Amino acid sequence: LREPGLNLRVVQLFRDPRAVHNSRLKARQALLRESVQVRRSRHRAEPRGAPRHQQQHLLLPPGLLGGGRASQPQHRAEFFLGGALEVICQAWLRDLLLARRAPGWLRRRYTQLRYEDLVREPRAELRRLLRFAGLTVPPALEDFVLNMTRGAAYSSDRPFLISARDAREAVHAWRERLSRQQVRQVEAACGEAMSILAY
Repeated sequence: LREPGLNLRVVQLFRDPRAVHNSRLKARQALLRESVQVRRSRHRAEPRGAPRHQQQHLLLPPGLLGGGRASQPQHRAEFFLGGALEVICQAWLRDLLLARRAPGWLRRRYTQLRYEDLVREPRAELRRLLRFAGLTVPPALEDFVLNMTRGAAYSSDRPFLISARDAREAVHAWRERLSRQQVRQVEAACGEAMSILAY
């Protein structure tokens, strides 16, 4: 970041963790291996001798809330997906706290973007990001961003298919798909980061 020849800028994208959890559950099979790796990264990042009681596994599938084991493949996948989201939220919180305490030279090279803001105001957010990067906004790029966030379609059975869709519907889709218990678990695991990000 301090290398004068690079002029590096960092844009960190955030999304409501409830929506993230909903999307990850929808694509559970495609993300299972990645979720296992993310959970394992937590253990590699911990200092040796760190107390294990700090590791809370709050995002458990309903069948495990009584203390049972993740035996069914679906519950096992949800266990790993939930654990990965906890790790992601903890990393977000570290980043957010670092950005708050960062010296001026770092703050000038770092900005945050909430997915929901991009979806609601795609042109304004695109202009803000390109201004931050010192770039101009070509009209074709504005049209592209508007098309990708205001398309006629909404969802797909193929979670990683990139297509024009009405992304505004995705912002609150978690409200219809997650149970109250799942929402409470995500909020408990990610509450600090959510508060800083105004979710």
